[in-house]
Amino acid sequence: MVAKRIIPCLDVNDGRTVKGINFVDIKEVGDPVELGAHYAADGADELVYLDISATFEGRRTFTSLVERIADRINIPFTVGGGISSLDDAARLLDAGADKISVNSAAIARPELISEIAGRYGNQFVVIAIDARLAADDRWMATTHGGRKLTDRELFEWAHEAQERGAGELLLTSMEHDGVRQGYPCDLFAQITGALKIPVIASGGAGSIDDIAEVFEKGHADAALAASIFHYGTYTVKEVKEELNRRNIKVRI
Repeated sequence: MVAKRIIPCLDVNDGRTVKGINFVDIKEVGDPVELGAHYAADGADELVYLDISATFEGRRTFTSLVERIADRINIPFTVGGGISSLDDAARLLDAGADKISVNSAAIARPELISEIAGRYGNQFVVIAIDARLAADDRWMATTHGGRKLTDRELFEWAHEAQERGAGELLLTSMEHDGVRQGYPCDLFAQITGALKIPVIASGGAGSIDDIAEVFEKGHADAALAASIFHYGTYTVKEVKEELNRRNIKVRI
């Protein structure tokens, strides 16, 4: 059995790590480089850095920050936010990122996934989907940091992204983001059953029970969490040790 991964997420706004609830009510929580180094030392398997305002404000992800992160940490990290071209991806990978995450730009132009995967390989491309439950009980993809609802149905879009070359899915439930009341495990069970690529669960971790549940019931390959780590509720080490006690395979 492949080990489950624990991935702290660092949302970056103007060079600082921040955290919000449902993508709003943003509060600063620290320096992204120092926090990343701390989580790496504490046993995180990977890190995800998302420039949460890059797409909305029409900016590009800060290459200099990626270079600083690469100089300090020794675990894989993914960078997302404002990546809209092959050149954007190349710039970030050259700066030291191990993977890049595409979201809004891929919905606008799905060929972007194929272009990046064709140049660098599927393993470098993470398709990020920020999903919202619509009035007709369908999960729909959103863009621009969750600000705009699209007409792309979650399962249909995730399957297309996989076929175009995405090597991994990072799925966030907007309703659950930051509220720390658990992941929507039924949704993750459906999406993991429908796809061949690994799925990272994002949005809702408030306890170790929540993480264990998304692994056991949602069958996620990795769990992304932010608040519980940023605010000191748990350390990565504590989470992994408890999961190990519950016979959930993780790297200790």
